[in-house]
Amino acid sequence: MLEFLDPTFLVTTVGYLGIFFIVFAESGLLIGFFLPGDSLLFTAGFLASQDYLNIWILILLTFVAAILGDSVGYMFGWRMGPKIFRRDNSIFFHKDHIRKAEKFYEQHGPKTIMLARFLPIIRTFAPIVAGVGKMRYPTFLLYNVIGGVLWGIGIPVLGYWLGSIVPGVDQYLVPIIFAIIVLSVLPGFYHVMRERSRRRA
Repeated sequence: MLEFLDPTFLVTTVGYLGIFFIVFAESGLLIGFFLPGDSLLFTAGFLASQDYLNIWILILLTFVAAILGDSVGYMFGWRMGPKIFRRDNSIFFHKDHIRKAEKFYEQHGPKTIMLARFLPIIRTFAPIVAGVGKMRYPTFLLYNVIGGVLWGIGIPVLGYWLGSIVPGVDQYLVPIIFAIIVLSVLPGFYHVMRERSRRRA
Protein backbone atom coordinates (compact mmCIF):
# COMPACT_ATOMS: atom_id res chain seq x y z
CA MET A 1 0.00 0.00 0.00
CA LEU A 2 2.84 2.41 0.82
CA GLU A 3 4.35 1.70 -2.58
CA PHE A 4 1.16 3.04 -4.16
CA LEU A 5 1.90 6.43 -2.57
CA ASP A 6 5.45 6.47 -4.00
CA PRO A 7 5.37 8.66 -7.15
CA THR A 8 8.36 6.90 -8.74
CA PHE A 9 6.74 3.50 -8.24
CA LEU A 10 3.46 4.82 -9.61
CA VAL A 11 4.97 6.35 -12.75
CA THR A 12 7.11 3.35 -13.62
CA THR A 13 4.25 0.93 -12.92
CA VAL A 14 1.17 2.56 -14.46
CA GLY A 15 2.84 4.36 -17.39
CA TYR A 16 1.16 6.96 -19.59
CA LEU A 17 -2.36 5.57 -19.24
CA GLY A 18 -2.15 5.45 -15.45
CA ILE A 19 -0.74 8.98 -15.24
CA PHE A 20 -3.59 10.20 -17.45
CA PHE A 21 -6.20 8.57 -15.24
CA ILE A 22 -4.67 9.82 -11.98
CA VAL A 23 -4.50 13.43 -13.21
CA PHE A 24 -8.02 13.14 -14.64
CA ALA A 25 -9.42 11.71 -11.39
CA GLU A 26 -7.69 14.21 -9.13
CA SER A 27 -8.86 17.12 -11.28
CA GLY A 28 -12.57 16.55 -10.90
CA LEU A 29 -13.74 13.15 -9.68
CA LEU A 30 -14.76 12.76 -6.06
CA ILE A 31 -12.55 9.69 -5.74
CA GLY A 32 -9.41 11.58 -6.74
CA PHE A 33 -8.80 13.99 -3.86
CA PHE A 34 -6.27 11.69 -2.13
CA LEU A 35 -4.09 11.09 -5.21
CA PRO A 36 -0.53 12.55 -5.28
CA GLY A 37 -0.94 14.91 -8.26
CA ASP A 38 1.88 17.43 -7.71
CA SER A 39 4.57 14.93 -6.79
CA LEU A 40 3.40 12.56 -9.53
CA LEU A 41 3.70 15.22 -12.25
CA PHE A 42 7.13 16.33 -11.06
CA THR A 43 8.40 12.75 -10.85
CA ALA A 44 7.02 11.93 -14.30
CA GLY A 45 8.83 14.96 -15.72
CA PHE A 46 12.03 13.97 -13.98
CA LEU A 47 11.81 10.39 -15.28
CA ALA A 48 11.22 11.79 -18.78
CA SER A 49 14.60 13.56 -18.48
CA GLN A 50 16.10 10.12 -17.74
CA ASP A 51 14.46 8.67 -20.90
CA TYR A 52 11.85 6.61 -19.05
CA LEU A 53 9.09 8.66 -20.71
CA ASN A 54 8.73 11.01 -23.66
CA ILE A 55 8.25 14.54 -22.34
CA TRP A 56 6.06 15.64 -25.28
CA ILE A 57 3.67 12.72 -24.91
CA LEU A 58 3.67 13.24 -21.15
CA ILE A 59 2.74 16.94 -21.16
CA LEU A 60 0.10 16.42 -23.85
CA LEU A 61 -1.56 13.68 -21.78
CA THR A 62 -1.35 15.55 -18.48
CA PHE A 63 -2.71 18.76 -20.02
CA VAL A 64 -5.65 16.97 -21.66
CA ALA A 65 -6.36 14.93 -18.51
CA ALA A 66 -6.36 18.08 -16.36
CA ILE A 67 -8.76 19.92 -18.71
CA LEU A 68 -11.12 16.95 -19.09
CA GLY A 69 -11.08 16.16 -15.37
CA ASP A 70 -12.05 19.70 -14.40
CA SER A 71 -14.76 19.77 -17.09
CA VAL A 72 -16.29 16.54 -15.80
CA GLY A 73 -16.25 17.94 -12.25
CA TYR A 74 -17.91 21.13 -13.49
CA MET A 75 -20.66 19.21 -15.31
CA PHE A 76 -21.24 17.03 -12.26
CA GLY A 77 -21.69 20.12 -10.08
CA TRP A 78 -23.90 21.79 -12.70
CA ARG A 79 -26.27 18.82 -12.86
CA MET A 80 -26.30 17.89 -9.18
CA GLY A 81 -26.46 21.46 -7.84
CA PRO A 82 -27.39 21.92 -4.16
CA LYS A 83 -28.00 18.15 -3.83
CA ILE A 84 -24.23 17.76 -3.44
CA PHE A 85 -24.31 19.62 -0.12
CA ARG A 86 -27.01 17.26 1.17
CA ARG A 87 -25.09 14.09 0.35
CA ASP A 88 -24.05 11.84 3.21
CA ASN A 89 -20.36 11.61 4.04
CA SER A 90 -18.58 8.55 2.67
CA ILE A 91 -15.06 7.27 2.00
CA PHE A 92 -14.78 9.35 -1.18
CA PHE A 93 -16.93 12.31 -0.19
CA HIS A 94 -16.91 14.66 2.75
CA LYS A 95 -18.98 17.83 3.02
CA ASP A 96 -16.06 19.70 4.59
CA HIS A 97 -14.12 19.37 1.33
CA ILE A 98 -16.95 20.98 -0.61
CA ARG A 99 -17.30 23.75 1.97
CA LYS A 100 -13.57 24.52 1.88
CA ALA A 101 -13.70 24.75 -1.90
CA GLU A 102 -16.81 26.93 -1.68
CA LYS A 103 -15.10 29.38 0.71
CA PHE A 104 -12.06 29.52 -1.55
CA TYR A 105 -14.36 30.17 -4.51
CA GLU A 106 -16.13 32.99 -2.65
CA GLN A 107 -12.78 34.65 -1.91
CA HIS A 108 -11.19 34.36 -5.35
CA GLY A 109 -14.08 34.01 -7.82
CA PRO A 110 -13.34 32.44 -11.24
CA LYS A 111 -9.58 32.58 -10.52
CA THR A 112 -10.23 29.73 -8.09
CA ILE A 113 -10.22 27.28 -11.01
CA MET A 114 -6.66 28.30 -11.84
CA LEU A 115 -5.32 28.75 -8.29
CA ALA A 116 -6.89 25.52 -7.02
CA ARG A 117 -4.65 23.48 -9.33
CA PHE A 118 -1.87 23.93 -6.79
CA LEU A 119 -3.96 23.05 -3.72
CA PRO A 120 -4.68 19.39 -2.88
CA ILE A 121 -8.37 18.61 -2.16
CA ILE A 122 -9.40 22.12 -3.29
CA ARG A 123 -8.12 21.07 -6.73
CA THR A 124 -10.63 18.24 -6.87
CA PHE A 125 -13.67 20.06 -5.53
CA ALA A 126 -13.26 23.58 -7.02
CA PRO A 127 -14.67 22.67 -10.47
CA ILE A 128 -17.62 20.93 -8.81
CA VAL A 129 -18.38 24.07 -6.79
CA ALA A 130 -18.05 26.18 -9.96
CA GLY A 131 -20.68 23.96 -11.59
CA VAL A 132 -22.98 24.20 -8.56
CA GLY A 133 -22.61 28.00 -8.70
CA LYS A 134 -23.51 27.98 -12.42
CA MET A 135 -20.34 29.78 -13.49
CA ARG A 136 -20.53 30.51 -17.22
CA TYR A 137 -18.75 27.68 -19.03
CA PRO A 138 -16.64 29.95 -21.34
CA THR A 139 -15.28 31.69 -18.21
CA PHE A 140 -14.69 28.35 -16.51
CA LEU A 141 -12.97 26.95 -19.59
CA LEU A 142 -10.61 29.95 -19.85
CA TYR A 143 -9.33 29.53 -16.29
CA ASN A 144 -9.38 25.76 -16.68
CA VAL A 145 -7.02 25.96 -19.67
CA ILE A 146 -4.71 28.48 -17.96
CA GLY A 147 -4.54 26.28 -14.87
CA GLY A 148 -4.01 23.21 -17.03
CA VAL A 149 -1.02 24.85 -18.70
CA LEU A 150 0.55 26.10 -15.45
CA TRP A 151 0.00 22.88 -13.51
CA GLY A 152 -0.44 20.05 -16.02
CA ILE A 153 2.43 21.21 -18.20
CA GLY A 154 4.46 23.44 -15.88
CA ILE A 155 5.21 20.91 -13.14
CA PRO A 156 6.32 18.05 -15.46
CA VAL A 157 8.50 20.52 -17.38
CA LEU A 158 10.04 21.69 -14.09
CA GLY A 159 10.88 18.09 -13.20
CA TYR A 160 12.29 17.51 -16.69
CA TRP A 161 14.36 20.70 -16.55
CA LEU A 162 15.90 19.90 -13.16
CA GLY A 163 16.58 16.33 -14.22
CA SER A 164 18.36 17.59 -17.33
CA ILE A 165 20.60 20.28 -15.83
CA VAL A 166 21.42 19.16 -12.28
CA PRO A 167 24.06 16.39 -12.13
CA GLY A 168 23.01 13.52 -9.87
CA VAL A 169 19.64 15.12 -9.10
CA ASP A 170 18.16 11.64 -8.71
CA GLN A 171 19.99 11.45 -5.35
CA TYR A 172 17.83 14.34 -4.14
CA LEU A 173 14.56 13.20 -5.70
CA VAL A 174 12.95 12.07 -2.44
CA PRO A 175 13.71 15.36 -0.58
CA ILE A 176 12.50 17.36 -3.59
CA ILE A 177 9.25 15.42 -3.76
CA PHE A 178 8.81 15.82 0.00
CA ALA A 179 9.35 19.57 -0.36
CA ILE A 180 6.74 19.73 -3.14
CA ILE A 181 4.22 17.90 -0.98
CA VAL A 182 4.89 20.24 1.96
CA LEU A 183 4.61 23.34 -0.25
CA SER A 184 1.35 22.11 -1.75
CA VAL A 185 -0.13 21.49 1.71
CA LEU A 186 1.03 24.78 3.28
CA PRO A 187 -1.56 27.07 1.58
CA GLY A 188 -4.40 24.87 2.77
CA PHE A 189 -2.94 24.72 6.27
CA TYR A 190 -2.55 28.50 6.31
CA HIS A 191 -6.15 28.90 5.14
CA VAL A 192 -7.44 26.62 7.92
CA MET A 193 -5.42 28.40 10.62
CA ARG A 194 -6.58 31.81 9.41
CA GLU A 195 -10.21 30.66 9.51
CA ARG A 196 -9.74 29.43 13.08
CA SER A 197 -8.19 32.78 14.11
CA ARG A 198 -11.14 34.64 12.59
CA ARG A 199 -13.64 32.46 14.46
CA ARG A 200 -11.84 33.03 17.75
CA ALA A 201 -11.77 36.77 17.09
